[in-house]
Order: sequence, then C-alpha cells, then structure tokens
Amino acid sequence: MLKTFEVKDYALIEHIKVEFNSGLNIITGETGAGKSILVDAMSLLLGERASTEVVRKGSNKSVVEGIFEVTLNKKVKAILEENEIDFLPELILRREISIKGSNRCFINDTPVSLNLIKEVGNLLVDIHGQHEHQSLLRKETHINFLDDFTSAQSLLDDYRKIFTSLTDSINELNHLKEKESLLKEKKELFEFQIKEIDAVSPLENEDEQINSELKILENSEKLMQLTADVYSELYEKDNSIYDSLIAVKKNLNELLSIDNNFTDILKELESALAILENASSFVRNYNSKIEADPESLESLRQRLGSINLLKKKYGGSISKVLEHRKKIGEEYELAENFVSRISEYKKRIDLLRSQCGITANKLSLKRKEASKKIKKEVEEVLQELGIANSVFEVHIQNEKPASENENYLIFKGDKIKCTYNGFDEVEFFISTNQGEDIKPLAKVASGGEVSRIMLSLKSALAKNDKLPLLIFDEIDTGISGRIAQKVGHALKSLSSYHQIISITHLPQIAGLADHHFAVRKTQNSSRASSDIVMLNLDERVNEVAKLISGEIITKAALLSARELMHIK
Repeated sequence: MLKTFEVKDYALIEHIKVEFNSGLNIITGETGAGKSILVDAMSLLLGERASTEVVRKGSNKSVVEGIFEVTLNKKVKAILEENEIDFLPELILRREISIKGSNRCFINDTPVSLNLIKEVGNLLVDIHGQHEHQSLLRKETHINFLDDFTSAQSLLDDYRKIFTSLTDSINELNHLKEKESLLKEKKELFEFQIKEIDAVSPLENEDEQINSELKILENSEKLMQLTADVYSELYEKDNSIYDSLIAVKKNLNELLSIDNNFTDILKELESALAILENASSFVRNYNSKIEADPESLESLRQRLGSINLLKKKYGGSISKVLEHRKKIGEEYELAENFVSRISEYKKRIDLLRSQCGITANKLSLKRKEASKKIKKEVEEVLQELGIANSVFEVHIQNEKPASENENYLIFKGDKIKCTYNGFDEVEFFISTNQGEDIKPLAKVASGGEVSRIMLSLKSALAKNDKLPLLIFDEIDTGISGRIAQKVGHALKSLSSYHQIISITHLPQIAGLADHHFAVRKTQNSSRASSDIVMLNLDERVNEVAKLISGEIITKAALLSARELMHIK
C-alpha cells in the first residue's frame, strides 16, 4: 500500500506531500489542474524514462518519493535481500532528475540502478492510464493480459530461458556458417603462424628472465673480480674487517670484566660478527659459482632474439603472442573440424526446439484452462457494467506451421512458429449485443465499451493479481450516467482487494470514494502551481456537486451529491 507520495519541483508542482489510505482513493480537479501530472510523477518513480524537461523552471532537480507498506510482500523482500538492501516494514523509493541530465534512484536511501527500481515498482503498482485503452485494441497485448490471469509466470520464465538459448544457438550457428569460407582462406596462414609460435613456445615473462640472466653472464668477469675484492676486505686479508672486529671484541671483554655497562654493546658486536661471517660466506660461495659460459650466453641471446621477433609480429609482448596463439588455434581447430562443429550445433538446436515444444505446450494448456475462467468472470463484470448479454471469448491458436526462415519449435514432430511468449497467438473476441456474432474486440468495441472491458479484465485479475496498488487515470472515458455508477461500484469492489487510486471527472464515481482528494492550480503574478488536498466531508459534498453542476453549485446539485454519496 502507498502511504505517502511526495513530489518536489516537477512540472507544475512546486511541492506536494499527500498521504493515501486503503480502499478507494478518488482524485478530482479541473482540466489542466495537474491530475495527470501526478500519474506521470508516479510513473517516473516506478522506473519510467525521464527528460530534464520535467524539472520545474528555476529549479536544479525534480524529486519524487513514495513510501510503501511492504510488510507481507515476500517478492519485494527477496529482491532487496538479493541486492543487499535492508528490508523494512516501510519501503522508500526515490528518484531525482537533475537539469544537468543526471538521474539518481534510491531504495531505502541506497543508490540503485533504474532497472532495479523498475523491477521493485512492478511488484507494487499497476498504472492504468488513458493510453492503455488503446493497448487493449492491439491484438499483440492480449497474451499479456491472459498470462497475468494464468499465474503461470514460473512456467513462462522457464520457456523464455529455453527460447533464449535456442535463438542464441541459431545465431551462433549462422555466424559459424558465415565464417566458413573466410576460415578456409585463412587456414594456411593460421597453420604457418601456429608453427612459428610453437617453434619458440615462449613462456609468460620469459623475456624478462632471460634479460636478467644475460646481464649476469655478460658481466661474469666483473662479478668475479668484485666479489673476490669484497671477500678479501671482509674476511680474508690481513687486518680485514673481521680481524679488526675480533680485536675490538677482545678489548670489550676486558672492559666488561671491570664494568657491566658494556654487556649490551658486546652483544651487539657479537651480532655484527655473525652478520659479517654470513655476508662473507655468501660472497665466497657466489664467487665460486661464477664461470664464463660463452655457449649459454649465445644460446640465451638467440632465444631472446626469437622471442623479440614474435613480439614484434604479434602484439609487442609475450602475453599478446600467447593470446594470438590461443585465438588462431581455436580458429584453426574450427576450420579443421567445421563439419562436426556444425553437426554439434544442429543437435543442440534440435534438442532445444523439442524442449521449447514441451514447455510451450504446458504453457498453452495453462492458458486454455485460464481462458475459460476469464471468459466467465469478464462476462459477469460486463453484465454488471451495463453491457448485457455480452459474450467474451479468448481465442488461442497454436497450430501455425513455420518456414525454415522463422523461429520454430518442434512438438509431436511438427514445426510450429514460436515467439518469446510461446507458440500461442491470443486474441480477444466479443459480442456486445445479443444475437450478434463474436468478432475481434478491436473491430466492435466503442470507446466507452473499451473502458468497461478493461475494467472487467482488471476486476477478473484482481483475485489473482498480488499488486497492492492499482491506479486508474480516467478509466471512465466515454461513459456517463447509469453506466458511470456501475463503473464506480466496480472500482469500489476492486478496492476490497487492492488499494485503488482513481482520477475521475464523473460525480457517480467520485461519490463512492473512501477518501477524496482535489487537485487545484493556482496562478500568481509570475507562474502557475498545482497542489493537492484531502477533502473533509463537507468539502467532498461540494466537490461532487461541482462535478454535477459546474462552477456554480446549486442546491439541487448538493442534494444530488449527497444522494450519490449515500449521505442523509
């Protein structure tokens, strides 16, 4: 449930903060007052794309924030935990649109991506705007309405995973076939390069290691002379550093026998003697291992030359050479085994087509089962909404054969055209008058009928739909009078299952509100601004009366308003 909705510096809105309640929340206001701007702001909060044009003139950014009660929403909890966001009884969504073009999204004050805020928003709110009437007239949207009713989302997800793997494999196979002639042309070149690199078989960082070894071999005479001189100075010659320290140690021992204060310095000298002995031993051993080796020197020079030649030809470093070897090795292997690789892909694709067929058939059976139920429930609601004796049917076709150039699955040995939604084609048919044949909905429904059909679908979906909030932006388009009152009662009934926010211009609907809000536009000397207020009982009566009689409220209009609101 949406508890608080706050908008700052968005279009005509300078700052509003409104608290909604459960049940039927009605919003009214004059044309141009800013009612639909509220819906646009809500759409922005839930992840719709935004333009810097929405930022109110003179402001640096627009801010839209909603606080939702989500204590029992397990799906929202799972998404938040998956993204390491604290799950709290109240969920705070916020979006900020800057005039500089930056777009920041937050969930519980944690920065998140636009996709994540949209994913969470899809679990909280369904916005039915005026444009959605037209979507019902597009055949391709009907399958989505039916799938919402089937509650078979996990099965649809399974199918889509297999279908995606299928299309990816087909694309990879086509890419492979396109490469065939090119690979045949380059096969000899790849073979030559592979042999050239493998003849050297350089190791990672081998050039650095060879350079270090060369430096030592090329300076062997100098190393021998210097290490000999160091060993002599440290230990070997008369009056070496070691001999001098031994003499000092002898004197310190005599001093220690007289004064204990020399204990620590004697220990330090003994440590120095130990270090000196270790250093002398290392230098002596190093010197003994030095030998001139012209053959090793030349061998290393030649190998370094071979490695440098490869580096020059294939990228400038050993890692680039090895990367190139791996790539052309895979290409060469592909060229060598092209037929078998093609065969492997075809086997995989055939398997995926069969898996698609099995899963699509399960999904189709679910849809056919749901279509009978949705037919019954939609016809019942249409009867209540004033379309008597209507017949509503869901036509599901899934026997359309496919050509080799189309995406298809295999079911019971047949090739059947398929899409991301399965192999079903779904279309709504209706007859709104007794005795008439059913026809495609798009060809027979008037504007007012489309509004009622949409509402009947929403009503049928209500018990299955777990979305806590439904928003209707002037669903009463094209209706009036007695039918408007029936639509109002349908909305009232829906509010038993969901929190409803409905923007309307009809008094028959507004009179049934549990909570009534009015949007007003004020104009000062410099600019216009929209605001929204919650009405008390007397204000509600006046607002409904205004919808009946216009700006001048008559006694008759007030009386009618009270009757519509069931107030004595």
